[in-house]
Amino acid sequence: MDDRRCAVELERYGPQAADVHLSIDEASTYCRHLASSHYENFSVVSWLLPHHLRQHFCNVYAYCRWADDLADEAGTPSERLELLDWWRTQLLDCFNGSAKHPVFIAILPTIQQFSIPTQPFLDLIKAFERDQKQVRYATHDELLDYCRCSANPVGHLVLHLGRCHSETNASLSDSVCTGLQLANFLQDVAEDFSRGRIYLPQDVRDVFGYTEDCFERRVVDERWRALMKSEVERASEYLHRGRPLVDQLPKELRFQVELFIRGGLAILQAIRLARYDVWTRRPTVGKLTQLKLASSCWLRQRVTGWRVPRDQG
Repeated sequence: MDDRRCAVELERYGPQAADVHLSIDEASTYCRHLASSHYENFSVVSWLLPHHLRQHFCNVYAYCRWADDLADEAGTPSERLELLDWWRTQLLDCFNGSAKHPVFIAILPTIQQFSIPTQPFLDLIKAFERDQKQVRYATHDELLDYCRCSANPVGHLVLHLGRCHSETNASLSDSVCTGLQLANFLQDVAEDFSRGRIYLPQDVRDVFGYTEDCFERRVVDERWRALMKSEVERASEYLHRGRPLVDQLPKELRFQVELFIRGGLAILQAIRLARYDVWTRRPTVGKLTQLKLASSCWLRQRVTGWRVPRDQG
């Protein structure tokens, strides 16, 4: 949501709002609305997701959406830190059985039904707090440390919803989620820089001679294209490395996770087709391409039983 909509939501349900007592049904409706009203490259809650999981996905998405918006749209960095701390308090109250905010009213039954621990939720808040304090990354390893809290916990939450969280699955999921996060960073270079953030690590930028001044001038030259090509291929490698996860999941989650992976690869392809110029226009995956990818995933489910070909991308 933009800053105006964020302000409206905070007025309704933020720390200074009057107590609002919603039923579980009302809170669930609120989360479904959030899940359907935000632009994403691919719908988080697909209509092909089994009905018994859709509301739970909406609830998890609503938690992530609120935390993300508090980190990006709500005032100054210091104000955002205060709001994220408030969000953490709401989360801990929820785990203690005293949910007040509509998101937590809705998500409490999800947490209880699937025995989800607090850590993935807390890690996301930690990542968003880091965004208020750190706006540059020296090395790729430092950026990976950020992804461990900003992206990978989302995959762990999905695994819990599928009752298939294990060390092996979590490792594969981390590779997928890191790849998706890196693809998103590459897609959103211009928007992130407008917020004062650069997620392309300094050591990589130094290799190609792309300086901070080049960012200021939004230079698109051979240095930039070589830098972006390198990072696009790196993100693609993470996605392919995690792709065997699809075969390990229960059938009800395979379509959704495969679509996430193919969606990430489609974003990277869109960046390639733009000749790596993400400054002039944000590369996106069009509705027709989304439909084709969804159809392809569905056909693979029907024809191959979800054995994912290693050379497909």
